[in-house]
Amino acid sequence: MMTFRKEFNSAEGSKATFNDIILAAVARAAMQKPKVNAAFAGDSIVQYGSVNLSVAIAVEEGLVTPVIRDAQNLSIQQISSAVKDLALRARDKKLKPEEYAGGTITVSNLGSYGIEQFCAIVNPPQAAILAIGAIVKKPVVNDRTEIEIGHRMNITISGDHRVVDGAVAAEFMSSLRKLLESPALLLL
Repeated sequence: MMTFRKEFNSAEGSKATFNDIILAAVARAAMQKPKVNAAFAGDSIVQYGSVNLSVAIAVEEGLVTPVIRDAQNLSIQQISSAVKDLALRARDKKLKPEEYAGGTITVSNLGSYGIEQFCAIVNPPQAAILAIGAIVKKPVVNDRTEIEIGHRMNITISGDHRVVDGAVAAEFMSSLRKLLESPALLLL
């Protein structure tokens, strides 16, 4: 992801953040594993046909989670623009109530605060939330069984177990990991 972002920003002349790439990957992974893009509705489970991505944004009064609608259909650049717009309007208190409603899965990223790992609380009626930690340098073993410096990021998923059990969460996280380790797949 480190190399991809550098090359992407050079080629596109834009400034996609790691968070933009993560959000695009979450939307794609949620379409690949739709059981996580769901909600408990009393006596049934509702699986959503599109990913309405709630994005946690810090504001002076606390936290808000405006929604990027149909995120699975958006490019990294479109997601980047949407997040920047929502964040700016959230901080200026100019979001409309309908811009908070209808999310199907939430992403909370505390990486920019230097937080390496945390657990986020599910945002009902959604069944899952992802907690994104900071990217940190760590010793890793490469393919030649040598120790080198690598970049690692912890991602935690919290789920409503009536909908997202351990197996569903693991399948989703596996898809997300594949996309983040090979983010060029997001361009296909």
